[in-house]
Amino acid sequence: MEVPDEPIHLTSETHARLQAELHDLTTRGRVEIARAIESARALGDLSENGDYHAAKDAQGKMEARIRQLEATLREAVIVDGGAAGSGTVSPGTVVGIRYEGDDEVEHFLVGSIEERREGVNVVSPGSPLGQALLGKTPGDTVEYQAPGGTLRVEIVEIGG
Repeated sequence: MEVPDEPIHLTSETHARLQAELHDLTTRGRVEIARAIESARALGDLSENGDYHAAKDAQGKMEARIRQLEATLREAVIVDGGAAGSGTVSPGTVVGIRYEGDDEVEHFLVGSIEERREGVNVVSPGSPLGQALLGKTPGDTVEYQAPGGTLRVEIVEIGG
């Protein structure tokens, strides 16, 4: 049975960054790879030509990224990255949580991995933790099923 795709939540800034990356890869990137392949072909025997194989490998990786970006942008739902002002956890917000029995506050961005930022882990809104956090406010305690059993976390802050 096929699982329906969950929407990909992106801030408008990330959406614009991904569109720019896609444009760059489909224009400049493809031209540069084509030139590298052509230069390597001119060196002769393709079976032992490391430059040719490296260029073809780079082309494959770039085309995979292009397909990934196209799919991400096609499925994207633009969210307000400043939703922290609403006081509830929603896609695009950073939330500080504390696991039961732990004193340390961990910060997570609820959203797409494309939204990743330094120092903040990303949790998908469709994951068990993401689903448990959505719509909650600071002070709430939620439970979710993890592979090791049920975990309880307290929402300490939103926008941390």
